[in-house]
Formats: sequence, C-alpha cells, structure tokens
Amino acid sequence: MAKTATEERIKRLKTHLEQENPALAEAVEHFQELDVVARKLGFMSADDSYATQISWWPVIAVLGTFSAGKSTFLNEYLGRNLQRTGNQAVDDKFTVICYSEEEEPRQLPGVALDSDPRFPFYRISQEIESGVAGEGKRIDSYLALKTCKAEQLRGKILIDSPGFDADKQRDATLLITDHIIGLSDLVFVFFDARHPEPGAMTDTLKHLVANTINRSDSDKFLYILNQMDNTVREDNPEEVVAAWQRAMAQSGLTAGRFYRIYSEEASLPIPDDQMRQRMQSKRDEDLKEIKQRIQQLDVDRSYRIARLLEHSGTHLRDVLVPELIKARQLWFKRARWFHGVTFGVLIAAFAWWSLSAGHWNGLTFTPLANRAPVLQFLIGGVTVAVLYLLYSRLRLFAGRTVLRKIRKEERPGDDSKRLAMAFEKNLEAWWSPLSAEKPQGWTGRTQTKLDKLIASADILIQKLNDRFTTTAGDKE
Repeated sequence: MAKTATEERIKRLKTHLEQENPALAEAVEHFQELDVVARKLGFMSADDSYATQISWWPVIAVLGTFSAGKSTFLNEYLGRNLQRTGNQAVDDKFTVICYSEEEEPRQLPGVALDSDPRFPFYRISQEIESGVAGEGKRIDSYLALKTCKAEQLRGKILIDSPGFDADKQRDATLLITDHIIGLSDLVFVFFDARHPEPGAMTDTLKHLVANTINRSDSDKFLYILNQMDNTVREDNPEEVVAAWQRAMAQSGLTAGRFYRIYSEEASLPIPDDQMRQRMQSKRDEDLKEIKQRIQQLDVDRSYRIARLLEHSGTHLRDVLVPELIKARQLWFKRARWFHGVTFGVLIAAFAWWSLSAGHWNGLTFTPLANRAPVLQFLIGGVTVAVLYLLYSRLRLFAGRTVLRKIRKEERPGDDSKRLAMAFEKNLEAWWSPLSAEKPQGWTGRTQTKLDKLIASADILIQKLNDRFTTTAGDKE
C-alpha cells in the first residue's frame, strides 16, 4: 500500500503503463530498485525517486527567439487559436499544454504544475529557489498550464516557451529552459528567417545551439527557420538559409539542416506562381517531416526511458560514487592532519609538564602509580574516553570542512546536492569503515545489484525491439 505522494504516483503510473506499454511498466520497477541503491548510499531522500524525475509521457518543447512564430505554429498544429500571437513578445511564461475533455480551453496557474507529481514540473519551485533565492515563490510568474480538447494532444505534453534572448534572460528562466530541454523527447528551436543577424544573437545561439550539440540526445533538436515567406521580397530564400547555416556553424553545429516553413494563413502574397509553388513545396515537405517526428514520439519516448535507466545507473556508479570516494579520501587526509597536529601538541605539552615537574621515575608516572588499582582504571578509562571524544570531534570537524567544499562546488544538474547528502550520511554515522574507498552502503552486494540494474536497460531495449520491430524470418 502506497504511503507517500511519491509512492502513490508511482503506483498509478505502473497501473497505466501495464495497459499501455508493459515494457515501460517493467522500467518503473527497475527505477524503484535503483532508488533503493541510491538511498542506501545516501544520494536520495526517502520521498524522492528516479521515476518522478523524468517524463513518462512524450514531451515536445517549442523554444526560440522573439517573434519567431512559435505560437502561430502551435495554433495551426492544434487547429485551435490557443496561444496569443504577434510581432512583439506576447507571452512571458512557459506554457504547458495538455489534453482535456472540456470543450473550452482553460488556463491554470503555475502552482498547478509545481504541486502535481503527475507533471514533469513537480516541485520545480524548490529548484528555482535553490538557484535564485526568492524566485521559487514566484512560480506563477514563470509557468502556466493550459488545457485544450485537440486530438493531437492525446498522450502528449506540449511546452511553449517565452521568446528567448539570453542577453536579457533571468537566471530562473534559463534554469527552466535547461529543465525543459532535459525532459523533452523533441525540441523545436525556432528562428525568425527575417533576421539572419548572428552577431546580435551570440548568447542565444550559444544557449540554444552550442550548449546542446554535444548532448547524447542531440538528435531530438529540430532547428526551424520560420516565416520564410518574407524572403520572397528579395527572392533570396537560399541566401537566407545559407546565412543561418553559417551562424550555426560558428556556434559549432556543422551537421543537420534547417526546416523551412511559414504559416500559409499569415503569409505574404507571393505573386510569382513559380516561386509560390517552390516555396509551398519546400514548406509542405518540411512540415511533413516535422509531423512524422511527432508521430514517432511514442517510440522515441520508450527508448529514451530505457537510456535514462542506463544513464542513471552508470552515473551513480561511475560518477557519484567515485566523487564520494574522493570526498572521503580528502576527509581522511584532513582528519589525519588535524589529529596529528592536535595530539602532537598535547603529547608535547604533557611531556614538557610531567618532565619539568619531575613526575616520572624511570618509566613510571608517579602521580598515577600511587593510586589504588580501581582508581587507576577509572582515570585511565576517563582519559581514553576524553581522547576518543576529541578524536571524534576533530574527525567530524575535518568532515564538515569537506562538506562545505562540496556544497560550494558547481557540478552538472543536482550532483552537488546529492553528493552532499551522501557525504553527510557518512559523517553522521557513529562508525565508518577504516578505508576511504568504502562509503556507507557501498558493499560488494550493492555493486553487483547496481551492475545488474544497468544491464537490465539492454534487456529492456530488446523487449522494445520485440514490440516495435519484426526480426527477418520471424513469424507472427
């Protein structure tokens, strides 16, 4: 029986996936097993789960510059005038659009996304607050939820972004942008074909292009030149595309191509029949490819989750655990230094005091030798206890200096937070293995279990292959 909101969410998720995609229902179980390992090592709290950090439904993100026609594209795709359009910035929020049976669209505040574990923005206000103090409570200023009865939305989530300008963008907006890019199965990056001015868009191109080309999932980015009908005035659509290709190449993108589209309803008249046919043909061809990618999302989503299972496991094993071991090694090194200096000073002070006071008769410490045996035992016990307490305090102090260092260091994603949690668990333990290479919970059994979980991702992909493909020669 589920006890927490997280457990309840996972329970409902498994029930849904058992009907829709049994292979993914199995993936949920693997993520839960990975949770157990992460919690044992201290990298995850009891109310957190890998299964709640990803989107189990296909997500399409629409990013781009101001006046690039993002909202117009979405309205035409949905067949509804859902998003406001215009030449100026008309929306300054990230709008999450999902299906509803209600005939009339409805808009809900950002807290609807932040407080509902079924959406991929669950508790994002905490992430914003940790990145930009004071902004987490302003979640309604950054996010909105819209519902729409459009068949194209069934089983999908669309995210429309405000116009992107990295030079003026707030840190919280960039944080949400990165969050969206990470969870999306398909990312449309829109550019306004009317303004091929890469020099004025250096930061924008860097964040939307240069920062994404080295990602393992870079194939999910589609770069779209919108409003190509405006290039008809100069009869130079090829030159415009070439200018943008050069701009992208300067940002590091040398492969791939632009999709060239425009809105037929909002387009300028094209008097030349030959030019109009050429533009329409190219637009229809590219729109067809874009829609095919959208239709492919269910398959892409399944493989994405399988890759995430493998990535989460290998990241835990090959990145977080080695970082924790390094932190423990630094802790042990600093603790030895503190112990050496402190006890060295105490020993030297005791030797100077006892020798100068003449308390030694050969190897006998006379103030203690004259005491009764029971009293000698008690004094010795108290002395050992005090020294051990001092030893433990110095060890804890050394560990807390390392913990502060971990929290100050910048690492990708929430690695710093997770590493700090795990290291603090090692500090709080009343005992700790003598070896720095053995963090709390990192046993041979745990390593074997983690290796098996990583290998299970390959088995999951094979099951997906069985669902989506038919091996040559196989019979139904």
